Amino acid sequence: MSFKIMPKAALPDWVTWLKNRYRVVGPTARQGQYVFAEIASPDELVLDYPTSVLPPKKYLLPQRETLFTFDAQSMQMKANIEWEPTVILGVHTCDMHAIRLLDKVHATGYTDQHYQAHRQHTTLVSIECLSPCMEQSFCKSMGTLTVPEDYDLHLTDLGDSYGVDVGSEKGEALLQGFTAIWDPTSEDYQRINKVMAEKWPRFSYRLNFDVTELPDLLALSNNSSLWNELGDICLGCGQCTKVCPTCYCFDVRDEVDLSLTKGQRTRTWDSCQIDRFATVAGGHNFRSTRALRNRHRFMRKGKYHLEAYGLIGCVGCGRCAAACLVHITPVDTFNELYRRHKKGEILEEAKQA
Repeated sequence: MSFKIMPKAALPDWVTWLKNRYRVVGPTARQGQYVFAEIASPDELVLDYPTSVLPPKKYLLPQRETLFTFDAQSMQMKANIEWEPTVILGVHTCDMHAIRLLDKVHATGYTDQHYQAHRQHTTLVSIECLSPCMEQSFCKSMGTLTVPEDYDLHLTDLGDSYGVDVGSEKGEALLQGFTAIWDPTSEDYQRINKVMAEKWPRFSYRLNFDVTELPDLLALSNNSSLWNELGDICLGCGQCTKVCPTCYCFDVRDEVDLSLTKGQRTRTWDSCQIDRFATVAGGHNFRSTRALRNRHRFMRKGKYHLEAYGLIGCVGCGRCAAACLVHITPVDTFNELYRRHKKGEILEEAKQA
C-alpha cells in the first residue's frame, strides 16, 4: 500500500504509542533465550533476536483455552470467545508463512470461531530476516525467506532506521497519528535494495533437492525403513510438535466444578507424537509405534498439508531440530530419504512391502 521510513530512535515512542491502544507483544530476552511476551516497556523489545522458543502462534491458538461453559443440570451452554486487540511485533518471515497456513486450516470446513476471533483482532508486524537466525534453520530451502504478501506492517533494518512496508488497513492504522515517519527518498530506496541484495548469499540451501520434489519423495517413501530407524531413537516426548509454528493438534476436556452444577470445556495443545494421541474407543491405537508417529509427522509437514491446503506444512524455522534431544531433524530426514531414493533403496523397499 505504501512505504515509510522510521528512525530507530523513534521506535520506543512508537511502541509506547501502540501500548496506549493495544496489547503489544514481541520478542523479549528471558534467561538466555527469547520468548514472545507482552511488552511492559519498549526497552524489553529485541527485534534482532535469533529465534524464539515458542512461535507467536500461541496468541492465536492459546496453549489452554476455554471453549464454552455449561450448566451441568440443565445442559445449557454458552460460548466463551474472548479476544483482545493485540499487536505482535517482530515476527520472522517463516512464522508469517506458518500463520498463513494456520489461517487456511482454521477457515476451511468448520470455521474455528476462537482462532478467528484472536486472528481478526491481531495485527502482525513482521521483520525482514537479514541473516540466518540459528544453525538449524533452513528457510531458504522451504521458500519462506521472504515475507508472504498478507502482512500488516513489515520492517526492514536499514541501519539507523527501519523501512516500513504498509500491507493492510490494519497496518496503516498502527501509524495513524504517529508523526515520526516520513516518505522515503531515492537514497532510502537505494539502501533497501542494497540490504535486500546482500542478504541472500548469507543463507544457504540445506535440502539436497528442490522442495517441490518433497511431496512425491514422501509418497514413494511410505514403506522406508528410515521410519523404523527414527522410531528406535525417538523418545516420543512430543517436544518437536510443541515448538512447531504450524502444528495445531489439540485435546478437549470437560471440567465440572466440585458442586457438579457448573462446568467448562477446555482445549489444550496436544501432540501426534504422544503414544495415546491416536487411541480411540476400544483401546485401538492407529499409530501405536514411534515409527508410525514419526512417519505421520513428516508426511503432514511435507505432503498432507500441501494436498489439503495448498501450502507446505514445514516453514524451515528449525525449532524442532533444536528442541529434539536425540537430534532428529527435518533436513537430515528429508535428505536421507532423498539419498536412499537416488540409490534405488526406496523403490526396492516399496516392492518388498
